[in-house]
This record gives sequence, C-alpha cells and structure tokens, in this order.
Amino acid sequence: MLLPRPTRLIREAGHFTLGATTGLFAPAGVADLLRELLTPATGLPLPTAGAPGDGVISLLVRDDPALGAEGYRLRVDPTGVRAVAAAEAGLRWAVQTLRQLLPDQVYAAGPVRGVPWRLPTVEIVDVPAYPWRGSLLDVARWCHPLPLLYRYVDVLAMHKLNTLHLHLTDDQGWRFEVRRYPRLTEVGGFRAASPAGHLRDGRSDGVPHGGWYRQTELRDLVDYAARRGVRIMPEIDLPGHAQAAIAAYPEFGNDPTRQLAVGTTWGISTHVLNLEPATLAAVHHILDEVVQVFPFEYVHVGGDEVPTAEWAANPAAVARATELGLPRVADLQGWWTGRLAEHLAGHGRRTAVWDELLDRGVPGGSTVFAWRGIDRIDLARSAGLPVVAAPYSHTYFDWAESDDPAEPLAIAGVLPLRTVYGFQPGDVLGVQGQLWSEYLPTEQRVWWRAFPRLAALAEVGWSGPVPTDDTGAVPPGVWAEFRSRLTGQLRRLDRVGVSYRPPDD
Repeated sequence: MLLPRPTRLIREAGHFTLGATTGLFAPAGVADLLRELLTPATGLPLPTAGAPGDGVISLLVRDDPALGAEGYRLRVDPTGVRAVAAAEAGLRWAVQTLRQLLPDQVYAAGPVRGVPWRLPTVEIVDVPAYPWRGSLLDVARWCHPLPLLYRYVDVLAMHKLNTLHLHLTDDQGWRFEVRRYPRLTEVGGFRAASPAGHLRDGRSDGVPHGGWYRQTELRDLVDYAARRGVRIMPEIDLPGHAQAAIAAYPEFGNDPTRQLAVGTTWGISTHVLNLEPATLAAVHHILDEVVQVFPFEYVHVGGDEVPTAEWAANPAAVARATELGLPRVADLQGWWTGRLAEHLAGHGRRTAVWDELLDRGVPGGSTVFAWRGIDRIDLARSAGLPVVAAPYSHTYFDWAESDDPAEPLAIAGVLPLRTVYGFQPGDVLGVQGQLWSEYLPTEQRVWWRAFPRLAALAEVGWSGPVPTDDTGAVPPGVWAEFRSRLTGQLRRLDRVGVSYRPPDD
C-alpha cells in the first residue's frame, strides 16, 4: 500500500470519504501543501475548520519526543483524520502518506470525475530510520531545465526523501550565477561540443551546449522545495573538476598564460585550481554568494578526483607544502579545503566533502560522502566523522540496471534494483542516490535511471534496511512484499508523468 513502508500500520474495516464539506485544521504552511497536492485532482476546497472534530482533517503539532524531527502518528477512521507530529516536518510527511492512501488518480494534474475519494481506516506510526535521505542530481554536465528540477523535488517528496544535492559545477559547465565573477557563467556555462556515444568511442557530437541558473531562479526553487520538506544542498566542486572555472578566469589555474576551453569530454581533467591567496579569496567570494542563495546548513565543496601533477610542477605550490610541513604536495588539498571549511563556518555553515579527503586531510567536523566503496563508509566512521553512505556499488543510478544490450547507454553497470533494496548502510547519518549526468542528457533519461531504484533506496533510508540472508541477498518473501507495494507506487509515478524503467521480473 505505502512506499516507503511505515514503521507500524494497522488496517481496520471502514473508510473516511473526503467531500465538499470536509474541513482542514492545520498550520498554514501544511494546510497549503495539502490543498496544493489534493485539490487539483479532487476539486475539493478543503476549507479551514475552526477546530479539530468530526468530518475534519486535523494535522497538529504536539510535543512527542518519540517522533523525533520528522516522525508522525496518523489515525483515519470513519469520522475523520487526525495526525500529530513534533514538528511541521513530520506533518508534511503525513500529508504525503494521506495522498498515497487515496486512489492513485489523486496524483493527476487536473480534475478527475467519478472517483470516490476514500481513505481506508488505518492507524500509522512512522519515524524515519535515517535523518539524511537524499538524491544527487548533476546539472553541470547537462544543464537540465528548471521545470525538471521542480518536478524532481516533487517526486523526492513523494518518497519522503528530504535532500536534493545539486551538483552545480564541473569541468564541462558552471551553472551557478556568481555576480562578482560573471564570466563563470558567461564563459564557463557553455561548451563547444559533447561526446557522442560512450567516452571510450572518442567521438564528438559537435553541438554546443550550455546554460546556467540565475540566483533568483534558484532561490525560488529552494523556497518551493522547503514547502515540501526538501532542503537543497549546493555543490561547488573544488579544487578539481574546475576546468570550466579556469576557462573563464585563467588566473585561477596553474598556468595563467594558457587559455583553456570548457571541457568537451567526460572524465577527469588534469587542470585544477592553483593555491594562490588571490584564488582562495575568489573562492571565498563565490561561497559568500552561494550561502546567500541556499540557506541549508551544508555546502558541499567537492574534493573528489583531484590530480595534483600541476601542483607538483608549480614551485609556489611545492614551497607552500614545505612551509606547512606537509609530507606530500597532494596533502595541500586537505589544507586548501580546510580554509574553505573555516570560511563557511564563519557563515554558520557545515562542510560536506567526498571521501578522497579522508586520504588528504579532511577538515575536522566535515561530513563525508563515501562513494568509493563500503570500506570508505567504515573509514569515515572510524575517523569519528558523520558519513552519508553513497557507495557506487549500491547508489550510483547512472549505472545500467542490467547487462541487457537494449539498455540505454550508461557510464558503467550493473546495479540491479534488488541490490539497491538490499543495501545495508549501517550506523550512518543517512543514504543518498547519485545521478551523474554524463549519459543523462534528457529528462526522460533522468527518470529512467532514477526510478524505480531511487524508490528502493528511499525505503532503505526511511524504513531502514531489510533483513538479508547469509549471502547478503534479499529473501524472496521480503522481496515479493516490496515488489507488491512498488507496483502501486509505479502507478502513482505514471500519474505524474515519470518515465521510469520497468522493473525486471
């Protein structure tokens, strides 16, 4: 019935039918969300009620430590609906559950006639297993249009995923408007061509691509997401994956006399930011604008796949490493990221990094996104650092789902749905699914790769990992129960126009 699976659900006989006189008693923002989600299909006005009572949907904030920041209790019986949560965040997830309890036609964008809008009689207690439940969407390789980002937020909220990790910059494009450095988007936001076929084929499409998001557009997206309980974490990937920035401002690179182009192939560029005070100051200015747009407590500063050959060949960088007493030039990355973390702390923000920093000096207090394997999760935990589990083995949804030759072009593979559902993250801050977009140039391809695997990960994040057998496989009975509920969720995705990949038998 519900996905993610609630902590506890008791189904009883009977139902409550929504009608023209059904009232709504709730905090203003939650009431607005419920109407926004239900009224288009049902046509019901859900007028404000003066108090909880019969015939009313009552959504109440009540002190209940057992529910935490996002949990809720929900009771539907023939007289009405009552949900309580310790904070409005929990009520927003109760709204999503109410939506799932109704016929799937409620997800239609316009009026649906002849459907009895019945809620079954249920008693639900629901508390998430992990506080971080996210999805990364890479808009740097392909600048996906804003309407897709809005729809993506909607679908995350449908699955009780509370974080959109927006990867905004890379070698192949800079998408975040920086008013102090306009060439970052004017130059860095556009490339001359993209790979045709797989990178290994060595072919180019010869077609220019580009675009970027204005700060006002991103602020509006942040506000829209917040109303749905989704926070947005920006990523400005540094000091590697920065060729687009160096193309815009050659003085940021290690050879300021060389004019680079924005990257036109995938993979890892050898060009990285230099370590000069002026470049570090420029990055601080960039982050000053980032935090003005994104109020979320975390800013991700990347740190993945940073080649250090340019630093090793740069006498100033070598001298800096010696001055700091660092045993390797590569360790300058940890020093450099530490300066960004200090600057962000001055804004009251926390720093997120990829797990490469564990090898090069991760700044204290950073949250590590462990992507290179389960062992990286363990390493971050052993270092006493908060960790978001994002290993490619279970959460890289840009990978193909099967080895069928009919699969669309993918960066790698194979990551089946059942493997995702069997993920055992352990004692971590949370989980996150990654959609790197080298081979996701269209909205259709984004949805195809994301779902239903992101739905499976959403259940791991909200409901907790399922028991697995001695081989780490999901037992047949557990899998069958999930697949039954997934079938209902796919009908809902059909209603909202998500072109997901049909699950394998």
